[in-house]
Amino acid sequence: MSGDADEQRDASGNGGGSGDDDRDPAEIADGIQRPVLLFDGVCNLCNRSLRLLVKFDDAGRFRFAPLQSPVGRELLTRHGLEPDYFDSIVLIDGEDHYTKSEAALRVCRELDGPLPLLYALTAVPEGVRDRVYDFVGDHRYQVFGKKEECPVPDAELRRRFLERSLD
Repeated sequence: MSGDADEQRDASGNGGGSGDDDRDPAEIADGIQRPVLLFDGVCNLCNRSLRLLVKFDDAGRFRFAPLQSPVGRELLTRHGLEPDYFDSIVLIDGEDHYTKSEAALRVCRELDGPLPLLYALTAVPEGVRDRVYDFVGDHRYQVFGKKEECPVPDAELRRRFLERSLD
Protein backbone atom coordinates (compact mmCIF):
# COMPACT_ATOMS: atom_id res chain seq x y z
CA MET A 1 0.00 0.00 0.00
CA SER A 2 1.37 3.45 -0.86
CA GLY A 3 2.24 6.06 1.75
CA ASP A 4 -0.50 8.35 0.42
CA ALA A 5 -3.08 5.60 0.88
CA ASP A 6 -1.84 5.06 4.44
CA GLU A 7 -2.08 8.77 5.11
CA GLN A 8 -5.58 8.88 3.62
CA ARG A 9 -6.62 6.08 5.96
CA ASP A 10 -4.98 7.73 8.98
CA ALA A 11 -6.05 11.30 8.30
CA SER A 12 -9.59 10.49 7.31
CA GLY A 13 -10.38 8.25 10.21
CA ASN A 14 -10.67 5.10 8.13
CA GLY A 15 -9.75 3.62 4.80
CA GLY A 16 -12.96 4.60 3.06
CA GLY A 17 -15.36 2.13 4.63
CA SER A 18 -17.64 2.81 7.52
CA GLY A 19 -16.21 0.30 9.98
CA ASP A 20 -14.05 2.80 11.89
CA ASP A 21 -16.67 5.50 12.46
CA ASP A 22 -16.26 5.24 16.23
CA ARG A 23 -12.52 5.95 16.33
CA ASP A 24 -11.34 8.12 19.15
CA PRO A 25 -10.84 11.76 18.03
CA ALA A 26 -7.38 11.74 19.65
CA GLU A 27 -6.41 8.73 17.53
CA ILE A 28 -7.57 10.47 14.37
CA ALA A 29 -5.71 13.67 15.35
CA ASP A 30 -2.54 11.66 16.03
CA GLY A 31 -2.57 10.36 12.43
CA ILE A 32 -2.86 13.72 10.69
CA GLN A 33 -0.08 14.29 8.17
CA ARG A 34 -1.50 17.17 6.13
CA PRO A 35 -2.74 20.66 6.95
CA VAL A 36 -6.28 20.67 8.35
CA LEU A 37 -8.80 23.45 7.96
CA LEU A 38 -11.35 23.64 10.75
CA PHE A 39 -14.50 25.53 9.78
CA ASP A 40 -17.93 26.40 11.13
CA GLY A 41 -19.93 23.42 9.91
CA VAL A 42 -23.33 25.14 10.14
CA CYS A 43 -22.29 28.34 8.31
CA ASN A 44 -23.44 28.54 4.69
CA LEU A 45 -20.59 30.92 3.79
CA CYS A 46 -18.04 28.51 5.26
CA ASN A 47 -19.52 25.53 3.42
CA ARG A 48 -19.55 27.40 0.09
CA SER A 49 -15.98 28.55 0.66
CA LEU A 50 -14.94 24.97 1.38
CA ARG A 51 -16.35 23.79 -1.94
CA LEU A 52 -14.44 26.56 -3.72
CA LEU A 53 -11.26 25.60 -1.91
CA VAL A 54 -11.59 21.98 -3.07
CA LYS A 55 -11.91 23.14 -6.69
CA PHE A 56 -8.57 24.93 -6.42
CA ASP A 57 -6.76 22.27 -4.39
CA ASP A 58 -5.92 19.83 -7.16
CA ALA A 59 -3.18 18.19 -5.09
CA GLY A 60 -5.59 17.46 -2.23
CA ARG A 61 -3.25 19.19 0.20
CA PHE A 62 -5.89 20.08 2.81
CA ARG A 63 -8.11 17.98 5.03
CA PHE A 64 -11.20 19.34 6.76
CA ALA A 65 -13.21 19.04 9.94
CA PRO A 66 -16.06 21.09 11.36
CA LEU A 67 -15.09 23.06 14.45
CA GLN A 68 -18.12 21.47 16.14
CA SER A 69 -16.98 17.89 15.50
CA PRO A 70 -15.18 15.72 18.06
CA VAL A 71 -11.97 15.85 16.00
CA GLY A 72 -12.31 19.61 15.55
CA ARG A 73 -12.67 20.08 19.29
CA GLU A 74 -9.71 17.77 19.93
CA LEU A 75 -7.50 19.80 17.59
CA LEU A 76 -8.64 23.09 19.11
CA THR A 77 -7.76 21.83 22.58
CA ARG A 78 -4.36 20.51 21.45
CA HIS A 79 -3.50 23.93 20.06
CA GLY A 80 -4.53 25.85 23.15
CA LEU A 81 -7.85 27.13 21.80
CA GLU A 82 -11.19 26.78 23.53
CA PRO A 83 -13.11 23.73 22.25
CA ASP A 84 -16.13 26.01 21.71
CA TYR A 85 -14.13 28.45 19.55
CA PHE A 86 -16.34 28.98 16.49
CA ASP A 87 -15.47 32.60 15.61
CA SER A 88 -12.90 31.82 12.93
CA ILE A 89 -11.57 29.21 10.61
CA VAL A 90 -8.50 27.54 12.06
CA LEU A 91 -5.65 26.20 9.97
CA ILE A 92 -3.69 23.45 11.71
CA ASP A 93 -0.33 22.89 10.04
CA GLY A 94 1.90 20.55 12.00
CA GLU A 95 2.52 22.05 15.43
CA ASP A 96 1.37 25.50 14.28
CA HIS A 97 -2.11 26.97 14.03
CA TYR A 98 -3.47 30.11 12.41
CA THR A 99 -6.82 31.86 12.72
CA LYS A 100 -8.86 34.53 10.96
CA SER A 101 -7.24 36.33 8.02
CA GLU A 102 -3.86 34.67 8.54
CA ALA A 103 -5.45 31.21 8.19
CA ALA A 104 -7.43 32.24 5.10
CA LEU A 105 -4.45 33.79 3.36
CA ARG A 106 -2.14 30.86 4.16
CA VAL A 107 -4.71 28.51 2.64
CA CYS A 108 -5.01 30.69 -0.47
CA ARG A 109 -1.23 30.69 -0.89
CA GLU A 110 -1.25 26.88 -1.33
CA LEU A 111 -4.07 26.69 -3.87
CA ASP A 112 -4.09 26.53 -7.66
CA GLY A 113 -5.45 29.20 -9.98
CA PRO A 114 -5.56 32.89 -9.09
CA LEU A 115 -6.17 32.50 -5.33
CA PRO A 116 -2.47 32.56 -4.31
CA LEU A 117 -2.43 36.20 -5.46
CA LEU A 118 -4.55 37.01 -2.40
CA TYR A 119 -1.55 36.21 -0.21
CA ALA A 120 -0.25 39.68 -1.12
CA LEU A 121 -2.86 40.97 1.34
CA THR A 122 -0.46 39.96 4.11
CA ALA A 123 1.12 43.37 3.42
CA VAL A 124 -1.97 44.85 5.09
CA PRO A 125 -1.52 44.93 8.87
CA GLU A 126 -3.03 41.86 10.52
CA GLY A 127 -5.18 44.00 12.85
CA VAL A 128 -6.84 45.66 9.85
CA ARG A 129 -7.31 42.34 8.03
CA ASP A 130 -8.80 40.75 11.14
CA ARG A 131 -11.27 43.63 11.65
CA VAL A 132 -12.59 42.99 8.13
CA TYR A 133 -12.62 39.23 8.83
CA ASP A 134 -14.52 39.81 12.10
CA PHE A 135 -17.05 42.10 10.38
CA VAL A 136 -17.85 39.43 7.79
CA GLY A 137 -17.88 36.76 10.51
CA ASP A 138 -20.25 38.77 12.69
CA HIS A 139 -22.76 39.06 9.84
CA ARG A 140 -22.28 35.73 8.04
CA TYR A 141 -25.42 34.08 9.37
CA GLN A 142 -27.60 37.08 8.57
CA VAL A 143 -26.28 37.41 5.02
CA PHE A 144 -25.60 33.79 4.02
CA GLY A 145 -27.77 31.85 6.44
CA LYS A 146 -27.07 28.94 8.71
CA LYS A 147 -27.93 25.24 8.84
CA GLU A 148 -29.34 23.58 11.94
CA GLU A 149 -26.57 20.97 11.67
CA CYS A 150 -23.54 20.28 9.52
CA PRO A 151 -24.71 19.26 6.03
CA VAL A 152 -23.53 15.99 4.50
CA PRO A 153 -21.01 16.95 1.79
CA ASP A 154 -20.86 15.32 -1.61
CA ALA A 155 -18.55 12.33 -2.12
CA GLU A 156 -15.64 14.39 -3.54
CA LEU A 157 -15.57 16.63 -0.49
CA ARG A 158 -16.41 13.89 2.02
CA ARG A 159 -13.24 11.91 1.23
CA ARG A 160 -11.19 14.90 2.45
CA PHE A 161 -12.85 15.04 5.88
CA LEU A 162 -10.97 13.73 8.89
CA GLU A 163 -14.02 12.02 10.32
CA ARG A 164 -15.76 9.61 8.03
CA SER A 165 -18.85 8.99 10.11
CA LEU A 166 -20.79 10.50 7.21
CA ASP A 167 -20.11 7.43 5.01
